[in-house]
Amino acid sequence: MITRKVTPSESGKRLHRFLRTLMPNIPLGQLYKMIDQGKVRVNGKRKNQNYELGAGDEIVLHVEEAYYKEASAGAAQKKPKFVGVSSDVDVVFEDAELLVANKPAGMLTHPDQAQQRDTLIGRVHAYLYRKGELDSALFLPATANRLDRNTSGLVLIGKTAGMLHQLNQWIQKREMEKYYVTLVEGRLSGEGAIEGSLVRDEKSNRTLVVGSRGGEAQAETRPGEKEATTRYKVLQTGKTYSLVEVELISGRTHQIRTHFQSIGHPLLGDIKYGGHALGTINHQLLHAWRMVLPDGREFRAPWPPLLRSAVSRVGLSLTGSSY
Repeated sequence: MITRKVTPSESGKRLHRFLRTLMPNIPLGQLYKMIDQGKVRVNGKRKNQNYELGAGDEIVLHVEEAYYKEASAGAAQKKPKFVGVSSDVDVVFEDAELLVANKPAGMLTHPDQAQQRDTLIGRVHAYLYRKGELDSALFLPATANRLDRNTSGLVLIGKTAGMLHQLNQWIQKREMEKYYVTLVEGRLSGEGAIEGSLVRDEKSNRTLVVGSRGGEAQAETRPGEKEATTRYKVLQTGKTYSLVEVELISGRTHQIRTHFQSIGHPLLGDIKYGGHALGTINHQLLHAWRMVLPDGREFRAPWPPLLRSAVSRVGLSLTGSSY
């Protein structure tokens, strides 16, 4: 028999997913067969494949040790050390299941080919490891949303499998409220919604608007086309710029940047999408400042100094506002 205790961070995982991670070298169908035949017991009882595990659950596998070794070969067995990785994270909120971080502009949310180590999720892992909370080799906390490198603000991290699943469900069902602030070029007033459908051009790393509701319908839908809705409320309008709060209804890559370019109001500094630099500011000034979860919890990230300074430089003011 092989015995395994479920750690707090693994709580919320479905039984078959847990076993799949624990024993990656056997077919999924064979895993299901083991569960159906009662070779897998949770707290001494048979459970179905979708049983949601809890912290402290004891899983017993009625298999030979040699079979288990072969099935689990290559699975993560050691906790990462995060040597040389910074653990400096601007934590907005944290409890046993959820961490909300305020990502600075200029930092990647996740690694890419050019930057593998100093990313937001890398720092979060290092932060939790040094607190003694990274207690599983089979589950690493992960982000439910991501922000572009030069977009700052709130990122939600599930510290347990169950919370990560819940966050992803809320996002997929559009039950979470997500608000951004930005400066756009030109005079914009009132409130409105932008509903242009989007498609990604991976070669240029750009998102394109290919259609809009309420306008002339397209004869065909392009491959990869996804509907997208962006709502906005203008907070202040100046001579040449407008300060705007944006509610992101769908969450497509570069959605806010593309949508505002499509209505003739690109984001200040967003050169890729038609904007112009302001002095040395040559990237979008976009900040994910407020999120409201369906359970009633609300999180806010202070506006970064660069955005506040730019608001002043273009002749607008935050005096007396709640922002």
